[in-house]
Amino acid sequence: MRNLSVSVLALLSAMVLSTSAARADDLPRLKARAAVVSITRDDWGIAHVHGKTDADAVFGMAYAQAEDDFNRVETNFMTSLGRTAEAEGESAIWADLRQKLFIDPVVLKADYAKSPPWLKALMNAWADGLNFYLATHPAVKPKVITHFEPWMALSFSEGSIGGDIERVPLTQLEAFYGRRQLAMTTDEKGLLFKEPKGSNGIAIAPKLTATGHAMLLINPHTSFFFRSELQMSSDQGLNAYGAVTWGQFFIYQGFNAKAGWMHTSSGVDSVDEFAETIVEKDGQRFYKYGSELRPLKSQTITVPYRAADGSMAAKTFTVFKTHHGPIVREDGGKWIAFALMNKPVAALEQSFLRTKAIDYAGFTKVAQLKANSSNNTLFADSKGEIAYLHPQFIPLRDDRFDYTKPVDGADPATDWKGLTPLDKAPHVLNPPNGWVFNTNNWPYTAAGPYSPKQADFPKYMDTVGETPRGVHAQLVLKDAKNLTLGGLIDKAYDPYLTAFARLVPTLEAAYAATPDSDPLKARVAEQVAALKAWDRKWSAKSTETSLAVFWGEAMWAKAAPAAKAAGLNTYDYMADKLTPAEKLTALAEASDRLTADFGSWKTPWGQINRFQRNDGSIVQTFDDNKPSIPVPFTSAQWGSLASFGAKRYPGTKKYYGTLGNSFVAVVEFGDKVRARAVSAGGESGDPASPHFNDQALRYSLGNLRDVYFYPEDVKAHAVKTYRPGE
Repeated sequence: MRNLSVSVLALLSAMVLSTSAARADDLPRLKARAAVVSITRDDWGIAHVHGKTDADAVFGMAYAQAEDDFNRVETNFMTSLGRTAEAEGESAIWADLRQKLFIDPVVLKADYAKSPPWLKALMNAWADGLNFYLATHPAVKPKVITHFEPWMALSFSEGSIGGDIERVPLTQLEAFYGRRQLAMTTDEKGLLFKEPKGSNGIAIAPKLTATGHAMLLINPHTSFFFRSELQMSSDQGLNAYGAVTWGQFFIYQGFNAKAGWMHTSSGVDSVDEFAETIVEKDGQRFYKYGSELRPLKSQTITVPYRAADGSMAAKTFTVFKTHHGPIVREDGGKWIAFALMNKPVAALEQSFLRTKAIDYAGFTKVAQLKANSSNNTLFADSKGEIAYLHPQFIPLRDDRFDYTKPVDGADPATDWKGLTPLDKAPHVLNPPNGWVFNTNNWPYTAAGPYSPKQADFPKYMDTVGETPRGVHAQLVLKDAKNLTLGGLIDKAYDPYLTAFARLVPTLEAAYAATPDSDPLKARVAEQVAALKAWDRKWSAKSTETSLAVFWGEAMWAKAAPAAKAAGLNTYDYMADKLTPAEKLTALAEASDRLTADFGSWKTPWGQINRFQRNDGSIVQTFDDNKPSIPVPFTSAQWGSLASFGAKRYPGTKKYYGTLGNSFVAVVEFGDKVRARAVSAGGESGDPASPHFNDQALRYSLGNLRDVYFYPEDVKAHAVKTYRPGE
């Protein structure tokens, strides 16, 4: 790598100046476009955007998102374009380089030029909406992106949190291209606990509902404030409501008047590492492939960054690629190439078109684009159909190989053999039991006894297995009948903790197996009795929930590294492998920590587990002395369907949540659609807005509000209606 030349820096400066000027020259056209778009804000601050065409609606929703939180819009595209270091400095260089290995503006501009006219019109409208916002809000100062180009929409086209690219370990990318030794972090090795992300989705058939209409639970588990809630409609038939990832122009998880879709992060193996054998010959590098030596491709990538003194600098890297993908690290003398889905046009097409699908046939027709690599889908429609779909981008592979580890790139048998046909992946349509679900667990319990059979599919169709939330979902659904929207909400917030239903009996056995002479037994006698009598349900008033969570965390710290080394599930290891002494010691440690931090191990869970939103920052700074709200539900780690990923932070004793339930909606599809929803905190990222935290209490209580979907309902609850720029 080397410092960027003065001439390249001058060119970058000139580009910034020219794009800013172009924006001002374009203002009359943007004003004319805004004149055919309306935005109505309801009494929760939610934008209901209408345009004459789909493109007009996209223009308005991009503008409305920027109004609510331009910082998050820009931040997402700084990430997707590999431009974060331009604001945050050298610490972000390696994340930017990782992004640029796959996202090339030259390629995306060519993809944009070749896109279908209808999609190009949407991308144009998206860029126009954001640029018009900046032109009419001169006080807003972008950190990096002063002007949005239509092709940029292709850099962030699917909507998932934590895309496939993030599986490339940054330490090893830096070690390879920075030419220095760096060990993988414990996080990259999978040794640190990560709050389960990904979501809950449940679809209910008419036979199990009180009204005879299908229902859908939409419950993404993401970092808070990652998506906005809005409605976008047009005179061309678009009318979608739901959660939109900041900066994107399609409803990611939501519904229209006839159908709804909920995405959950999948355990399917959709990315692979290929161990390449590199050969140097006549001063050139090659890689082995069968009996061939193929030339190793190289490319120069420049990563601009903000220097410590505030000036712009840059580093350049020569990166390498094989037909499998870019080289991202070295392992055992082999160079590792990383393969993933890279179909930005098809992904953006699929993401938008599915929002207009009105039945299962229409939805699966769009799915034939096969540009969804990471999402399972739960589907329901007004015809009464319900379905579970596995991701559509699933490479066909030789199942002899273990693709969870790097495979031999020199062996042609390891190559991808195209994509799996949709009907050859796990899926369920209208099962006799009347429900389907997914909680980021495997698909083999999606419909109870009517689920796909694991033996019928290659092992790479799932790498996760069953989860405590998966067990919980089956428990609450097995006797479902006469469900209302309220009844579906009750199931989504059922307080049973399946992980502790399994673990507490092992604690009782450990206690019984410990000799009475052991002082540890006397030390935890009262705590064991409390957990034995506990109903395994969370609540804000429950002291047993506090003790169980702290005990579980203490055991996890002991079990996770050993379980990883042994190739075992951590829950299995805690239940079956930890010794009685280890379990009782963990309980004593939990009790001591509760007493030290809160004065007693009998501390109600609601005093510990809190929701706090202090400012508009993406990363919050929490403070025990500032107002916060008790949250009764726990981490998904323990099987809670309603998830609240919380922990201590520097200077705090209380736990503060940053991810989990972020948007929750229940939807009923009949002659008219009915829905209720809630978002974490509120719609606006501005602390001065009345909608910054107006949903926080409802969120903590699972008290969903009515959704205003039809024009008459929106009008009845409208606070203001305006054109963009007014």
